[in-house]
Amino acid sequence: MTNRLAQTKSLYLRKHAENPIDWWYWCDEALATALSQNKPIFLSIGYSSCHWCTVMEGEAFSNLEIASYINENYLPIKVDREERPDLDSIYMQSLQMMSGQGGWPLNVFLSPEDLVPFYAGTYFPIDARYGRPGFLQVLQALRQYYDTEKADLQKRKAVILEALLEGAVLDAGSVTEAEDNELLHRGWATSVKIITPQQPGNRFPMISYAELALRGTRFNFESDFDAKTCCRQRALDLALGGIFDHVAGGFHRYTVDSTWTVPHFEKMLYDNGQIVEYLANIWSAGFTEPAFERAVALTVEWLKREMTAPDGYFYAAQDADNFTSPNEAEPEEGAFYVWSYSELEKLLTFEELTELQQQFTFTTNGNFEGKNVLQRRHAIKLSDTVETALQKLFIARYGAASNEIPTFTPARNNHEAKTLEWQGRIPPVTDTKMIVAWNSLMISGLARAYIVFRSPVYLELATNAANFILNNQRVDGRLHRLNYEGEATLPAQSEDYAFFIKALLDLHATQQRHLPQVGAAAHGSGSSALSTQHFLEAAISLQEEFDKYLWSADLGGYFNAASDSNQELIIKERNYQDSAIPSANGVAVANLVRLALLTDNLHYLDLAEKSLKAFSSVMSSAPQACPSLFSAKDWYRNSTLIRTTSNQIELLISQHLPTVVFSEISNLPSGSVGLVCQGLKCLPAPNSIEQLLEQVKQSSQRM
Repeated sequence: MTNRLAQTKSLYLRKHAENPIDWWYWCDEALATALSQNKPIFLSIGYSSCHWCTVMEGEAFSNLEIASYINENYLPIKVDREERPDLDSIYMQSLQMMSGQGGWPLNVFLSPEDLVPFYAGTYFPIDARYGRPGFLQVLQALRQYYDTEKADLQKRKAVILEALLEGAVLDAGSVTEAEDNELLHRGWATSVKIITPQQPGNRFPMISYAELALRGTRFNFESDFDAKTCCRQRALDLALGGIFDHVAGGFHRYTVDSTWTVPHFEKMLYDNGQIVEYLANIWSAGFTEPAFERAVALTVEWLKREMTAPDGYFYAAQDADNFTSPNEAEPEEGAFYVWSYSELEKLLTFEELTELQQQFTFTTNGNFEGKNVLQRRHAIKLSDTVETALQKLFIARYGAASNEIPTFTPARNNHEAKTLEWQGRIPPVTDTKMIVAWNSLMISGLARAYIVFRSPVYLELATNAANFILNNQRVDGRLHRLNYEGEATLPAQSEDYAFFIKALLDLHATQQRHLPQVGAAAHGSGSSALSTQHFLEAAISLQEEFDKYLWSADLGGYFNAASDSNQELIIKERNYQDSAIPSANGVAVANLVRLALLTDNLHYLDLAEKSLKAFSSVMSSAPQACPSLFSAKDWYRNSTLIRTTSNQIELLISQHLPTVVFSEISNLPSGSVGLVCQGLKCLPAPNSIEQLLEQVKQSSQRM
């Protein structure tokens, strides 16, 4: 017997369709039913590739006793955070207020009359363990509290709601000129500290912090740490560590240790897009380690083989868990990716095993539950022998060599994973939905990687995905966030607008007069000879739409969601905090500055200035929260436009110039090689590339 979630398109929601819990999805009818029945709402938020979400689904949500109690005493609602990041953000903040921590699954208890939370947690075991109460105990205690402690309940909710409202409004405050001059330095120094190798615990990519640290290396800022060393080390940890799939490409979510060895095995599109862009940027900054180029190339191969839909867009994620046989009841974390020592001995020659062990850290006992996650020792170019060994592991995993399977059909759910005939190991489930924001991060990474490494396939994939969004995600004049098997759904949120506008500007920056011939999926039927100029035009059009529906005229900055599409939200947030993805407002401000440079439209600068003022107090009080806003501030204060010929752009564009925009012109002053412009003025025309670069250096550091 299935519940209502069987009717949904979300892979995460459908994973719960067979639960004995009478789940609702988030909708007006569900909220009205809870109110009419005076039942507190049990709101559970997660996502398809979340390991502990999967565990709780198999344990608590499949337990008949727990299900019976929930059905009788609560109105249970399941939400996919990838569909509704606006809901997730509000209630995650509530959890963090209550417990000082966050994570998924996010389980929240709400009053039906106002949707204000009164309790929240993450994973609840069935029985009391791990220092956590049993889930049924929690449910019973909270229902009794809801029924008998009305006065305390109202007080508790009032405190939570007041804190949420205060966080949503923010105090713009006032910052003196001296404080403002110092602010960028503080933000940069904070980010450098955050990415130092000495940090304990789990290791996340933290790309927003690494990017800010890297762009700040051009200043003579004082720091307790050497920024260039920290930035290079972050790239080495990513390209060499177990977080990277050295056999088939793609980056896992994070590592569970401080040595970058054992990952949490899911692969998220948003991580891979950001990391590809960072590795391209670190290469352009002069850190040309062979491992960086290999990691980018192999990740793009994985993207093209396993994460690209026939229509050209990119899938969302691959699970951390997979089945090791069709008869297993539950999947096993990381089984697809790890190797026992005996397997390596069986698959490889003695020479291959010996050389592989010289370049990778693996042992007879293993480093993950008796098996090995491959982690590189050095950033040098791998020998042909080692590459041959890695290809043999690829064949063992996939059933064929990488050049024999340019496209690997995904397992879209557990049933397909168990029933399809796989030539190698059973793969993890792939979430095949298209998310505009995440696709945009990947497009940006590919565009920058194309500029730096000049591989045509990078531009081809990026162009294909961007044009799919342009051709399919505008419905009734509005950008839509998701696409399920050809159907666009749900109005876009601020991250979708901001990241996609950035992606379009990044594609425009490739300066291609003629884009690669990639067919109807990329350009639309009958189209052939387009240039990147149409991406700039599309960015301008989308920015107008973004301003119309999500700009906060009173406060400055952009709301997470348009008020006409998400009226049930208890607060209206403006995202400024970086998490696994950059903050929408940080990216949006940088976009505005770039658009101003490219169009000479000063209205964009007005919006950028208002946004930075709106978030100035939080930038001052909590610089660790918002590195993307500091990157945006860098754009605002140090933006530089280079007007020059296409030939000169070709020479300059691959350099690391983090606040520079290029514009092609042919009528330069006699004897000059270009014009370097700061806001409303251009510097004296330089007569050599060396002189131009010196002007750019001074312009980019003017503060």
